[in-house]
Amino acid sequence: MTIADERIERLQELAAEAVATGHPDRARRYVRLARRIAERERRSLPESFKRFTCDECDAYLQPGNNARVRLQDGHVVLTCDCGYQSRYPY
Repeated sequence: MTIADERIERLQELAAEAVATGHPDRARRYVRLARRIAERERRSLPESFKRFTCDECDAYLQPGNNARVRLQDGHVVLTCDCGYQSRYPY
């Protein structure tokens, strides 16, 4: 595991904590930092990170708090507060 991977993982933990404590702007900043690190190091983000971030507004999604989760036709549909939807097969 490289330093970039460790930093991305730590930023994911910090973003989750920030959303849980009511600081969505701070969590959004952590998500943007992690994405920039991944781009600069030409790394892909972990699957758990991709699934719980909004591609449109960079929010860290916490189901029940700032995201809605629904099951629909063999897919999990995550809807952010901004209205952006992500669909994943199950």
